[in-house]
Amino acid sequence: MSEHTSLLSGEKKDDDNGSLRRRSFGSFSRFGPDVETSGVKPSGDSISNIPLVLEDWHRRSMSAQADEAGKTLSPHHKKGQSTGQLGLTQRNRARSFVQNIDGTMVSMTPVEMGRHELYEEVPFLAMSGLQRKEHSLSVAFSSYAAQLDTLETDEYMAATTGKHLNPEEKERRLSQMSLLLLDELEVDAITVTTPLIFAVLIASMLMFNMGYNISVMNAPEPFVFPGHSTSAWSMAVAAFCVGGPLGAVLAGQLADQRGRRGALMITTWLFILGGLVQALAPSLNIVIVGRAIIGVASGASTVLVPIYLGELAPPNLRGVLGTMTQFALVIGILVADLVGFVLANPTGWRYMFFLTSAMAFFQLLLTPFLLESPRWLLGRNANSNKARFIIKKLRGFRYDEEVETEVEHYLGASKSQSCNDSNDNSGGSSAKNPMLEMFQDKKVRLLVISTLVLQVANQFSGINAVFYYSGLFFDGVIENPLVGTTLMGAINVLATYVALLLMDKCGRRTLIMWSSAGMFVSCIVIVVSLNGYFSDMVALGAVASYVCFFEIGLGPIPWLIVAEMFEGKYVTAAMSISCQLNWACNFFVGLFFPYINKSLGAYSFGPFAIVLLLTFMFAWIYLPETQGTTPAELQAEMVKKNAGRSYHNMDIEGMTSHAPPSQDEWEQALAALEDEKVGLNISQSLSSNK
Repeated sequence: MSEHTSLLSGEKKDDDNGSLRRRSFGSFSRFGPDVETSGVKPSGDSISNIPLVLEDWHRRSMSAQADEAGKTLSPHHKKGQSTGQLGLTQRNRARSFVQNIDGTMVSMTPVEMGRHELYEEVPFLAMSGLQRKEHSLSVAFSSYAAQLDTLETDEYMAATTGKHLNPEEKERRLSQMSLLLLDELEVDAITVTTPLIFAVLIASMLMFNMGYNISVMNAPEPFVFPGHSTSAWSMAVAAFCVGGPLGAVLAGQLADQRGRRGALMITTWLFILGGLVQALAPSLNIVIVGRAIIGVASGASTVLVPIYLGELAPPNLRGVLGTMTQFALVIGILVADLVGFVLANPTGWRYMFFLTSAMAFFQLLLTPFLLESPRWLLGRNANSNKARFIIKKLRGFRYDEEVETEVEHYLGASKSQSCNDSNDNSGGSSAKNPMLEMFQDKKVRLLVISTLVLQVANQFSGINAVFYYSGLFFDGVIENPLVGTTLMGAINVLATYVALLLMDKCGRRTLIMWSSAGMFVSCIVIVVSLNGYFSDMVALGAVASYVCFFEIGLGPIPWLIVAEMFEGKYVTAAMSISCQLNWACNFFVGLFFPYINKSLGAYSFGPFAIVLLLTFMFAWIYLPETQGTTPAELQAEMVKKNAGRSYHNMDIEGMTSHAPPSQDEWEQALAALEDEKVGLNISQSLSSNK
């Protein structure tokens, strides 16, 4: 690694594009290329026109200026002093920059480098359980950059004092710098802005509405046009899954053509329309139509919400936001069960359906606060001022330079997560089909098969048979079937929280095996109980266990594993085919479970048990553990990925002195410059008099 780290002392470095001569510890600073002008005053909070005459002054940290002038230092600039005497030597260091293998230069602080790495490696998706990958990436880069910093510091000390750092000093600096950088990288995980909060709120309402409509058909079944046949009601339930795949396909097209915000608003209107059609339906056939419309909206939500929030949030918040939307989904299921206690009657069932429209209308009132995705805007126009304005609001930035750095993160990540090949022999760029390339790539073939198998298992495990027909299942098992249904909804919410804790500690393959095995045993207990060998309470407990085991593995992981197993360029394609397959399997469960239950009776969970046993065997034999989940693995990948780059002035401790200057600091800088000019004039006058 040391061969890619240059000395801070003056040196010459030749590359393919010519020679770069470094002077005064590097002429590449935060201010960009050297300019020939001087005396240009920066306008407002923009620092794009900083004069060259101030560069050397600002390369010395504010702490050094304050020490020389005997002034008090602000708390922000004192932060760099916390790591001891080594910092005194580091204060004269210039801003870090990276020299790519093609000779191009990129000026970024270590924190900015780390955020750029996170943007490239974390897909633009808000996904429950992604926190582990986000944190592991932060830890990996912090350790990686701290090693570069320690090597650079050692060379710098040797060049300036003639002494290398001893092993104890190296270890201490490595630990301190790694923790300092990790702390800076994870600030985004605890800092949110009001615009981002509104975005999460509105998106979560879509997922809440989807969850509500998953379970809303359970309680009012005896009262909705009494006398309907089993086939008619199963079609009403399954119509939700007919609209789902269509909505998922349309959502992708609408999101690209009308923007993420426009697609979300169309989805909201679909919820309003579907709810009204159901509530005002004169017959069960019209209920089926309304149910299909809501299915279209729900299918669109499963695509739009993760993408929208993933493109608005910084990388280390995408897992948290995905978890919040997952909670909104399961809470929606529970609320539908609770509402059933009040409205599941001959006169209230229409109000149950109308609540879908009411919630969507309230969401529509909040859309003025809904921001467009900056990634979508930048994809259409890299110079978009609207995208920069939105980024500034989302991140709470104060300075133009911060916004431009964030724009570079977006553009770089979008390019790395694209299947466009810009290195073909013709010298042009040829866009490839991600879906076709994914299936042709032999390296990811097992991953594709694993993804498809897990999506089939997700639905054919029978979980939606519980949520769609729990009233039918609990009839005869418990006095009031709605009580059992509500109990399952509450357990589902708690199990989602438990799953969140487990996913931070256990491997994905391990959780899939535990989940499928636990659900298999639960199915066997359910069958045995329904045959009279155990009490009905044991059957109820087995269903609760079944739901819990689903939520810790087969529920979230088939979706999460797509974001973790595939390269960024394949994530969207893999997520698309996964969504289509999941909805198709969901449709079959919703349509045929009443017939299975009627034919098999107490053995109705038998087919699900067979699927779960096969899933366990597949996971045990074939399913790979998610790659790159440990910091050590990720760090090894970073070393390999960045082997052709040279890091200059890797100064983690000094990064805090490179924050954009405030107006007060500019006044201090100009005053110091004037003092220097006055002193120079006096010296010249004295010399001429002599």
